[in-house]
Amino acid sequence: MNAHALAGNPTLNVVCAACGATNRVPQDRLSEQPVCGSCRQPLFDGHPIALTEADFERHAGHSDLPLVVDFWAPWCGPCRAMAPAFERAAQTLEPAARFVKVNTDEARVLAMRHGISGIPTIAVIKGGREVARVSGAMDAGRLIAWIRSHLQAEGAP
Repeated sequence: MNAHALAGNPTLNVVCAACGATNRVPQDRLSEQPVCGSCRQPLFDGHPIALTEADFERHAGHSDLPLVVDFWAPWCGPCRAMAPAFERAAQTLEPAARFVKVNTDEARVLAMRHGISGIPTIAVIKGGREVARVSGAMDAGRLIAWIRSHLQAEGAP
């Protein structure tokens, strides 16, 4: 057990968006702009990250942070209209969660596995399982409130 855990401060696994390395970060230091131990890039930059199917599995399976996933497609008008709201949610709520975008045209198997039948669909995934989902475009205020309610309900860091 490490010193942070002994002091009552859990250490969380956070996957780096830049290189995919898993980093151990004390929970109380998440907001201190931690950098990746492997590539030295910031672990959080206030922007959603685009994930491939393989990247998605790494983030969902190796990170202790909830994933807030925007399932979208480039041809979808409501998806494009909601993109700035999702960006604002990431700026507002990181590092309590990792904000990611999954292009359903490029990640068809992942979209099918998650039963995505309409886009945009926002899902909250914690511990590898989906805990909340909503479909349809939302403005930033509604989106942030919806995400916050599900992060708090799940006891997010």
